[in-house]
Amino acid sequence: MADITAWLMLAAGNDREHGGNDGYDDNPKEHYSWDDTVPNHALPQPGHIIVLWNKEILLGASVIEQVDRGRQQKELHRCPKCGKAGIKPRATLLPRYKCYKCEHLFDEAVTRIEEVETYRTQHAAGWLDLTGQLTGSQLRALCFRPKSQLSMRQLDHDRFWAALAAEPLSPPTRSIAAAVEYANGHRQSLVRTRLGQDQFRGRLLTKYNDTCAFTGAAPKEALEAAHLYSYAATGKHHDDGGLLMRRDIHRLFDVGHLAVHPINRVIDVSEAIRRFNEYGRLHGEPLQAELSSGQIRWMQQHWDQHRS
Repeated sequence: MADITAWLMLAAGNDREHGGNDGYDDNPKEHYSWDDTVPNHALPQPGHIIVLWNKEILLGASVIEQVDRGRQQKELHRCPKCGKAGIKPRATLLPRYKCYKCEHLFDEAVTRIEEVETYRTQHAAGWLDLTGQLTGSQLRALCFRPKSQLSMRQLDHDRFWAALAAEPLSPPTRSIAAAVEYANGHRQSLVRTRLGQDQFRGRLLTKYNDTCAFTGAAPKEALEAAHLYSYAATGKHHDDGGLLMRRDIHRLFDVGHLAVHPINRVIDVSEAIRRFNEYGRLHGEPLQAELSSGQIRWMQQHWDQHRS
């Protein structure tokens, strides 16, 4: 397989400041934005892997489907001494600003309107939620330049997926089926996408009436369609293979901190998170949803994977 280019990109909303600007409009699951004031701005291309983090932990990964380009007027802030854009506000110290180019300290930046070229990825189709699988320090070490402070830096693709696979709580669903090949001079990326996910969730909402299978009634917006099996392995939405779960519950179920005993249908909470009252109180409680025979079979497999 040809080498795959991967990018580690910082998604921290308004905290992601570069060039003395006021941040970017990011939605990690769908798109990532930047402009031509950012180093490496022209390098990410369709077919590259995009890995997003928030300085502290990994958020997820996908394949860039396309990069939308445009132009806009933007307010940029500069150092009053050297005129460079490498400034950032300091959280507690005064003067408020420091220029990391000339070391000048100051309270007021020079602000002006400039036209910038904008970039935005589209990567929703292949998005894989990997929240917390790796720490910020682990991700930095997997970059080709570990000491880089850039918001967009090149990541060692093979070492990244190897590090994920080595995590003890990394389940089979936390892998991305991505291959790169060259045909007619063009790079093509193949990724398993969750087609039909909205319809799958709709059927579960109709069946379970806004009820998290583990915690009970919850706002519809907080509920996700959780697969009881590895969707990545099958690529199919089985009608008897899903339940509604709150986002945090879904995540903990996926990594095995929450499981359901396939015989008595009670919730088993791992010792690692039982000390948290929100989850510890669920230990030994009955599931809030009736299970079909098919769902029981999936729960048996989940139990065997994480408890046996």
